[in-house]
Amino acid sequence: MSSKPSPFPKTPADTWRELRAGNARFVAGTPQHPRQDVERRASLTETQRPLVSIFGCSDSRLAAEIIFDVGLGDAFVVRNAGQVVTPSALGSLEYAVGILQVPLIIVLAHDGCGAVRAAIDSQGADAAPLPPNIAGLVDKIVPAVRKVTGGQGEAIDPAHVDSGFVGREHLRNTVAELVASSEMISDAIAAGTLAVVGANYRLLEGRVETDVVVGAV
Repeated sequence: MSSKPSPFPKTPADTWRELRAGNARFVAGTPQHPRQDVERRASLTETQRPLVSIFGCSDSRLAAEIIFDVGLGDAFVVRNAGQVVTPSALGSLEYAVGILQVPLIIVLAHDGCGAVRAAIDSQGADAAPLPPNIAGLVDKIVPAVRKVTGGQGEAIDPAHVDSGFVGREHLRNTVAELVASSEMISDAIAAGTLAVVGANYRLLEGRVETDVVVGAV
């Protein structure tokens, strides 16, 4: 397959269209593996201009460049367990927007998320304490658990909580927090030079499904 790049998208809408086309190829089993040859590698030694910044979960099944069928230098990827907004994640995304001038941020969640399940399990009556660093991430997902279960502080039965509903609620919370926490990101959205898409990845189908959009795509 040729690795020649397609015309470089400049707007949030054009970029999202190209990323969705790449995911469609991945779902169909016909990826092009673009921009992964020796010439592309050499062209990136002095500079980069990624298409998109992807803020996703660290889950090994969520390989961003593969599922969107993009190449070297195309995706500025930030990952942690459960795609939780942290100072380091926020700073990295601001670098992508302010310095690299990406027109699109994708916040990428997925079904079967272990961090989401840990947040649900942490609210059970007999839940064991989590190690502090893991708890710091999981605690950011607990508000989504409470929203789905309708509880305030009482213990829940984790077996009766739908992790898919919690994951979607947490995705929306993450997008909202990302925009609210960064003046740089919110200003770029207001100027029309950036959009943020919250999306869910389906492990079995390989499909990325749009859930929430902030900005124009």
